[in-house]
Amino acid sequence: MKQITTYAGKKVLVLGLAKSGTNAAKLLKRLGATVTVSDVQPLAENQNAQELKAAGFDVILGEQTPDLLDAGYDLIVKNPGIPYDVPVVKRALDLKLPIISEMELTGEVAEAELVAVTGSNGKTTTTTMIQKMLDHDRQAGHAVYAGNIGVPASMVAQEVTADDTLVLEVSSFMLVGTTEFHPHIAVLTNIFSNHLDYHKTRANYVAAKMKITANQTADDYFVVNFDNPEWRELSKQSAAKVVPFSRADNSQDGAYEADGDLYFRGEKIMAASDVKVPGDHNIENALAAIAVAKIKGVSTAAIVSVLKTFGGVRHRTQYVLEAEGRQYYNDSKATDMEATEMALKGFKAPVVLLAGGLDRGYTFEKMVPAFKEHVKAIVLFGQTAKLLEDAAKQAGIKTIKFAENAEAGVPVAYQLSDPGDIILLSPANASWDQYPNFEVRGDRFIKAVEDLTGKQEEK
Repeated sequence: MKQITTYAGKKVLVLGLAKSGTNAAKLLKRLGATVTVSDVQPLAENQNAQELKAAGFDVILGEQTPDLLDAGYDLIVKNPGIPYDVPVVKRALDLKLPIISEMELTGEVAEAELVAVTGSNGKTTTTTMIQKMLDHDRQAGHAVYAGNIGVPASMVAQEVTADDTLVLEVSSFMLVGTTEFHPHIAVLTNIFSNHLDYHKTRANYVAAKMKITANQTADDYFVVNFDNPEWRELSKQSAAKVVPFSRADNSQDGAYEADGDLYFRGEKIMAASDVKVPGDHNIENALAAIAVAKIKGVSTAAIVSVLKTFGGVRHRTQYVLEAEGRQYYNDSKATDMEATEMALKGFKAPVVLLAGGLDRGYTFEKMVPAFKEHVKAIVLFGQTAKLLEDAAKQAGIKTIKFAENAEAGVPVAYQLSDPGDIILLSPANASWDQYPNFEVRGDRFIKAVEDLTGKQEEK
């Protein structure tokens, strides 16, 4: 870990705990700061607060009102999930208090070279593919992942050395709170219209994503999806060397697919059909990972080995098991329409789809073509069930059923299926109307599949 003095003697408020806030607090204390942590969850239910309190941290629990700042802080480290329009954060902005994220701390202290991945969809799969490729047959150090992938970045940043590579999944929420964050290789998988309840406008959302390359120089690399004119145009904002990837063969200056094969700058890597995880979106993820691996000098043999054996990340078009001729897939991470569309396009067999979730104020006409082409029957749940029913009817789906939730939909989906079908949970919506997060939703779906079939999830 780099022994920086930036925070020595500073009075810092960590706003919001969970994994990122807890580890950020520990790191700040190690760097010599006086740290106060604030979280809304009461102590009896808050293991992170209990741990920090026992370690001697000043812990303030309960409603986070503007007067929390009366103690006079030099800096706020904000949990990425807390919006900037809540009163306490608005007051901090009025006071011109610096507000950063855990990712900023990570970039400051990590000795390892940084590879950072952002995008609306595909971040976790791409991050994992890159980590596996960079770690394959490595002679010195390790490639490790952290960040939005579920591993606290500030914790890992304290452990990695100059021989290692730290591969970071970085959300737009994390990037907003960065100022000096500087990855050597930055990856942009795609940008759709996500999280507008948080960012307020699409322009703000795009600007947050583009902070991943804001501090890069001509010595760095910006790996960008070239299959959308907007994304190609955004690449011009970067001072780094732009390395494209394209499933539509829009550029051969990086990684691309042509005639069913994957290439990097003219070198054939492998057949696209040999990539183990299904779907065109995973071909895009593979191309992004190939570009990073080739920049870092990874052998073609190592790249092929990873892509032929990597079976996907949990909750992301994850193969669960096969029973009675039906294949079950868990794509609970599909929290927007684009992710579900891409999942559906990855299957040639008929799909019985389970979908629904949090109502964010939009309708689902955009889903009609994918429904029409891939879905034979649909099971709907959650706040958006009726909205999705409208789209399913427009697509001509004759078999539309409703269930209380995702797990209750499993036996319903089975009854609607035939041998050879795919039973797919791909909700196209966030989970928060019925579940704490998409992981819980996916885990309960898998448990329901196991209960129904009498078989165990394949790992």
